[in-house]
Amino acid sequence: MKRRLTALALALGLTFALTACGGTTGSAETPAGGNSESPASAESNTPAAESDLAYVQNKGTLVVGITEFDPMDYQDADGNWIGFDADMAKAFAESLGVEAQFQIIDWDNKVMELDGKTIDVVWNGMTLTDEVTSAMECTNAYCNNAQVVILPADVADDYPDVASMSGLNFAVESGSAGQAQADANGFSYTEVVDQATAVLEVSSGTADAAIIDSLMAGAMVGEGTSYADLTYTIQLNSEEYGVGFRKGSDLAEKLNQFFVDSYADGTMTSLAETYGIQAALIPQE
Repeated sequence: MKRRLTALALALGLTFALTACGGTTGSAETPAGGNSESPASAESNTPAAESDLAYVQNKGTLVVGITEFDPMDYQDADGNWIGFDADMAKAFAESLGVEAQFQIIDWDNKVMELDGKTIDVVWNGMTLTDEVTSAMECTNAYCNNAQVVILPADVADDYPDVASMSGLNFAVESGSAGQAQADANGFSYTEVVDQATAVLEVSSGTADAAIIDSLMAGAMVGEGTSYADLTYTIQLNSEEYGVGFRKGSDLAEKLNQFFVDSYADGTMTSLAETYGIQAALIPQE
């Protein structure tokens, strides 16, 4: 469980949008569903003119695209979004003088959500793949992660390696790094809406195994969790998390500096300790 948009104001009109064009086209993790001539596509192919920062500050909100992902983004008993990523997003928004608002998204459509301006940022333990970095303006990596296999604890010893798992049916989050690993290893799988659902599928017996982020696995399965009968076993890869903005967005560099400052003053490390991910935190310099 692991960046550029133009903030052209509509009042400047189509003429300015055309003259400002010439940015690099990025490919989303999955097709956004529009053709190359659609307004959303034309906008996403244009470097940020004034700034995404100005756009966010003018409207007074930073809309954060997430899925439910403990310990990064999840709800407390009162329905408030908390977690390492959620708390960092709220602090970053405050530094910009705006309010963070959290929007659950279909992870498969995250680039389309960005380009359509229904969200301003994807901040949810997002793995920095080539597809992601070509489609978004991404920050520096801030956390290490890996994809791991979730199995019922009573059968885990029967599957010590990838080869032994070839006959299993996996549950994976659609469009995720877990799905990419299932494809890479030739596993049979069923796509589900998020990683939490993938774990539930294993617990309920509708899937033999799941592939999720190691950070989520550590918080969600095993002794002392709601899934004490499950465990995580082999690590399929290693990866890093980053935050994604619209292509061309100046908010990525703004957040990079916020990471540096927050790491230097201890805020980032303190939050990581609160959510038990301090070992995965990447120093920010």
